Amino acid sequence: MPNTAADLVPLLTRAEAVLARLEAWLPPAPPAPDWNSAIALRWRRRGEQGWIEAIHSPQAVDLTRLTGIDQQKQRIQQNTAQFVSGKPANNVLLTGARGTGKSSLVKAMLPLYASQGLRIIEVDKTHLVDLADITLQLADRPERFIVFCDDLSFEAEEAGYKALKAALDGTLAAPPENVLIYATSNRRHLMPEYMSDNEKTQHRGAEVHPNEAVEEKISLSERFGLWLSFYPFDQDNYLAGVTQWLDALGINISDPELYRREALQWAQARGTRSGRTAWQFAQDYAGRRT
Repeated sequence: MPNTAADLVPLLTRAEAVLARLEAWLPPAPPAPDWNSAIALRWRRRGEQGWIEAIHSPQAVDLTRLTGIDQQKQRIQQNTAQFVSGKPANNVLLTGARGTGKSSLVKAMLPLYASQGLRIIEVDKTHLVDLADITLQLADRPERFIVFCDDLSFEAEEAGYKALKAALDGTLAAPPENVLIYATSNRRHLMPEYMSDNEKTQHRGAEVHPNEAVEEKISLSERFGLWLSFYPFDQDNYLAGVTQWLDALGINISDPELYRREALQWAQARGTRSGRTAWQFAQDYAGRRT
């Protein structure tokens, strides 16, 4: 073991030489995407290296096919239109019932506004710690970028939670004017909430002082300027969704009563009525009739 700083110098020199040789074996950084042709992208990581990669076959979602969420469609379309035209716009949090179109609604913005410079970059929850590096690469681009974080939920000490808070509104550096964050979650506050959180609330007279743990959990979702809530479909909305997807698949309904009965039985077997269930039934129904 070295006893002095002078003894450490040779060891550090040798370590640097070994690292330099190892780096020579690493694959080179992938080239930047073709910004002119790539409209959908994702953030990828390999070890300590991260890069933006083009998605060559992005999922195209037709906004008109999404049923039962007309108010949500109007709000997010208005916000996105403001954003691509250079006007003030908000980060968006879409929360609520599963399968009701949260992710599809974000994806549907791309066909509408790609010609006006909109780009969507998908970032996995495990890579949210890289948000500062991602936005730094986008800041000087002429395009308008939505950083899309799908199906978010956090545990108390996850690093991505703090990184997302900082990216939304928590550093001295102003966020890039050409970047917004759209996130979806089944949880309104993005973190699990426990009965014990409420039990710790202090009561002093008529005034309620929420425990700091509750404040911390609420603070992230409050940094999104626009909240869109999604609710379970009723029977009419579910059947309307089935009709839309069958039409998109080019299926003519020859026996409406049979189709309706089968669609309802499908939803009953799945235990849920939603846009996703409607799409899955339409896929099955079309596959059996073509």
